[in-house]
Order: sequence, then structure tokens, then C-alpha cells
Amino acid sequence: MVRLKLLMLLFCLGSALSVVHAETPGEIMIGEILPEATMRGLNGPHQKLSEFRGRPLVINVWASWCGPCRAEMASLERLAWMDESSYFTVIGVSTDDYTERANAALEASNTTINHFIDSRLRIENMLGASRLPLTVFIDADGRVLEKVYGSREWDSPDALKMIDNAFGGSPGKFTRVSTQVNVQVSTATSNIDAGPGH
Repeated sequence: MVRLKLLMLLFCLGSALSVVHAETPGEIMIGEILPEATMRGLNGPHQKLSEFRGRPLVINVWASWCGPCRAEMASLERLAWMDESSYFTVIGVSTDDYTERANAALEASNTTINHFIDSRLRIENMLGASRLPLTVFIDADGRVLEKVYGSREWDSPDALKMIDNAFGGSPGKFTRVSTQVNVQVSTATSNIDAGPGH
């Protein structure tokens, strides 16, 4: 009897673990190309995913009830407006059931980047948003390059390096900017160390 209970417990535990690691229905994996989908605009017009082809794309999946999602919105906004990010586009996709809740979150964050709301979980499932927030890096051809779960400070040096690496270091603007700053600091330090007259 004890052995039977132990086997049942192991079976239940195994089932629970497989659910945790399960993909979302219709999830597009890293290396695959996103299929066409129309996204309903929250703060702008409806758009198709194919309209973003031709340049890299950063998609942030969020919800109004998600505290970490709301916490990273300001840094996504700053990222989108950085000169170094001019080679890619940043958009947001809300998984909210109610448009008015998503719009209230956007108004509270004073966002200007384009945000959309998911319809029938299509985008959420396609991107693999089993937990939020999720940020997905897409190349210019619509291929999924990387999926980042959890909140980040998207305009921090670490996040900028992650984005640059995801897009192949090309054009490598973030890396070049960081290198230039380090070179300038090193040169200034060398001049100070050398002292006057050297």
C-alpha cells in the first residue's frame, strides 16, 4: 500500500513538472519565423506582424495586473528613444482580457511606443508567454532570436549588451558606445597619472 502511494505521488509530481516546462499551444521556438498575425492597437492602429519586417523588433509581453511588467515599462520607453536603438523597433503586447485595464496602465506610464492587445491568446501563445513579463527579440526577417522572461531595466548597460548580442552585434551601436566611453575614460586617467609636463 505504501509503495502504491509512493508511485502515485511520483506520478503526480512528474505530471506537475511536465506542465511547468510545457510550451504554450502553437509556440514559435527560437530559430523559427513568426507567422502572420494581426494585432489590435491600444494606443494606435491595428497592425500585422509582417509590417515590422525589415528591421529587428523587440516585443514586450505584459499585463496591467503584473507588477514587474509595470515596473519595466519606463525603461522600455527610454530604450525606444535612445539614439543607439534607432536600428530596431520596440512594441508592447498586453495579455489583458479588458482593453480599458490595459489602456489605464498605458496612461499611468505615459507610454508613447506602440502597444497592442492580444486577441484570443494568439500572440501570447505564439511567443510562449507562459509567465510575464516576456521580452522577445525578433530579427529583420521575423525569426525569433531570444526570449527573456522576467523584468529588466532595459536601458541599463547589461540589457543593452544583451540586445546587441541578440541582434548579432550588428550594427553593434551599444557595444561601440560603451567601448568609446571606456577609451575616453582610460585616456583621461592616463593623462592624470602622467602628471603635468609629461
